[in-house]
Amino acid sequence: MSAVCGVVLSTGRILTQSSVELMAARGVFVRPIKRLLPRVSFTQTRSWCSDGPVADRAEVRLSRPDGEDDGIVEVMMCRERARNSLGRVFVGQMRELVSSLHHDTAVRVVVFKSLIPGVFCAGADLKERAQMSNPEAELFVQGLRSLMNDIAALPMPTIAAVDGFALGGGLELALACDLRTAAHSAQMGLIETTRGLLPGAGGSQRLPRTVGFAIAKELIFTGRRVGGEQAAELGLVNRSVPQNQTGDAAHKEALCLAREILPQAPIAVRMAKIAMNRGAEVDISSGMAIEGMCYARLIPTRDRQEGMAAFIEKRPPRYIGE
Repeated sequence: MSAVCGVVLSTGRILTQSSVELMAARGVFVRPIKRLLPRVSFTQTRSWCSDGPVADRAEVRLSRPDGEDDGIVEVMMCRERARNSLGRVFVGQMRELVSSLHHDTAVRVVVFKSLIPGVFCAGADLKERAQMSNPEAELFVQGLRSLMNDIAALPMPTIAAVDGFALGGGLELALACDLRTAAHSAQMGLIETTRGLLPGAGGSQRLPRTVGFAIAKELIFTGRRVGGEQAAELGLVNRSVPQNQTGDAAHKEALCLAREILPQAPIAVRMAKIAMNRGAEVDISSGMAIEGMCYARLIPTRDRQEGMAAFIEKRPPRYIGE
């Protein structure tokens, strides 16, 4: 069971205690804007949305299930009063957690979910944005775009569980994930043109690549919202399911999908993601070369040998990620 303790900077970034000590040893001292965060296990299940003073709440946190779900990590969004809108602190904490996952070879699937009923992510924090100067707003959106790129660049499969509204930047966050599940009752849309803007955190690029250019242009030009069932028909989400009484049907479906990925060879899954993502950006001849390089990386792995042995011995493979 792991735990974290650190300071929150004015940017919203969390520095762990060990990072603070290392920086101090180098002569760099950090002045936090908030007191040290309480020591909290990533595996605790009690939500910070309703407990403790406002200053002590995490807006984004991790959960690492154990047992049969070992290898699945959940990124849980919990900015209750602002409906998970993308404010400075929220974005800073999300960036820190995503960075911590990037080199974690024990993680096989990441699920992004909301702890706020009826909301995945409401998009931009317009109240906070209204207080920014034009240069500040432009710089902040550049940071948002960078965050979505960081999510898209995670080496393991990522799944967005959309159980409620995913609007503007909220849908851009979901689009940065590899896969998406949605409740029928969910509402999704890139609504920026209704606010005098365009999708600025990757939506204008990822939506056409997901649903095709004609559909993407229609959705962005009109600012239209679509429900979960229509989103599945358009290819915007992989699976859509009826909402349940507890309001977490998409999350349950995302876990089902994650559990289908979990038994597969983790290095092979990561290489497949690289081959598809990078291959989609180049011509097919170059894509074939990328596929060949990724395939070559798998030849010497113990997992490939295990897969062959399990097939010959007619037993389930036991992959270890080596």
